[in-house]
Amino acid sequence: MPNIDKLVEAASGNERLSLLDAYSGYHQVPMAPEDEEKTLFYAGDEIYCYVMMPFGLKNVGVTYQKMVTIVFRAQIGRNLEVYVDDIVVKSLKAEDHLTNLEETFNNLRKNRMRLNPAKCIFGVEFGNFLGFMVSKRGIEVNPEKIKAIVEMEPPKSVKDVQRLTGRVAALHRFISKSVDKSK
Repeated sequence: MPNIDKLVEAASGNERLSLLDAYSGYHQVPMAPEDEEKTLFYAGDEIYCYVMMPFGLKNVGVTYQKMVTIVFRAQIGRNLEVYVDDIVVKSLKAEDHLTNLEETFNNLRKNRMRLNPAKCIFGVEFGNFLGFMVSKRGIEVNPEKIKAIVEMEPPKSVKDVQRLTGRVAALHRFISKSVDKSK
């Protein structure tokens, strides 16, 4: 799987972004015919199997990532970054953005992939990619992550402390010497 920090870094520093979400991502990947029988299930008196990859199978995330890496191989690192079903089309110059989107849509169409329009944002100067706010200026903390920490109840159990530690760890790049402060 790609390194999230590297993807977020690569998405920053661009004048224009479009944030796309693949619709029912895993369900767009055909099952290998020889593997379909491994997904058999009963509903009443009928036997069914999946012909498209369902959620819940081992390694579906890795399999889907391989597929999108192949679909977008000519664009990755140049004008697009992708992590599973989250895609960012990026343009160093705003005037190139429509051309970059056109290339992306051609790849989507050619590979019969669909997007979830309710979760897509087009032609913005900044946006949330993989939990970080990215823009031409760089990477900024996502205000929702700060809000989640501020609104937390004080930890009362080990699990609560672990939850708090996890939320703070997600912000480590924005907290000077965060490792020293957490000891």
